[in-house]
Amino acid sequence: MSGYVAVLAGSPRAGGTSDAAAELFAQGAARAGAEVRRAAVRDYRVQPCIGCGACAVPPHACVLAAGDRAGELFDLCLDAAAVAIASPIYFYHLPGLLKAWIDRGQSLYARREAGDPALASLPVRPAWACLVAGRPRGEQLFAGSLLTLKYFLAPLRLELTEPLTFRGLDAPGDLRADAAACAAILAAGRQAGELARG
Repeated sequence: MSGYVAVLAGSPRAGGTSDAAAELFAQGAARAGAEVRRAAVRDYRVQPCIGCGACAVPPHACVLAAGDRAGELFDLCLDAAAVAIASPIYFYHLPGLLKAWIDRGQSLYARREAGDPALASLPVRPAWACLVAGRPRGEQLFAGSLLTLKYFLAPLRLELTEPLTFRGLDAPGDLRADAAACAAILAAGRQAGELARG
């Protein structure tokens, strides 16, 4: 599928380690000749889901959609040939701002369950999770985040590839000093870029 690579930064803080990882992924995709579209979730006003249930019934629309920019981020992913989401890990999970946007994906889940032809007609495309933790230990450090991302991305017809997970990287300098981590992120970005070029 020809198109662009969408790279989303999920940290509430600009200039951190996961932002650096997102930039490396974007560089890899660009070096493969692909168009790259970047977005930091923190730059978009996203209201948290209020659990009202309105999206569970036709037309499966979110009552908050007109009041914020969550839909713009969904459209970025829906139209992309490949997607990457870079995020830090806070208390064994994704940060609240990113999770608020993910929770708003409930309306997309409802549309998929109802057989929405616009979603059903989308090709299955790859997605990369790039998760960076300052904590060096923890057997299940990334498990919750990866499950959340897997099932969030499914209604968008995006399937997670092998995740990029890094421990003990607390500052952007820590990532830059880890040659193997940088090489892995760049390589994944190149792979996404090659797929996007078709």
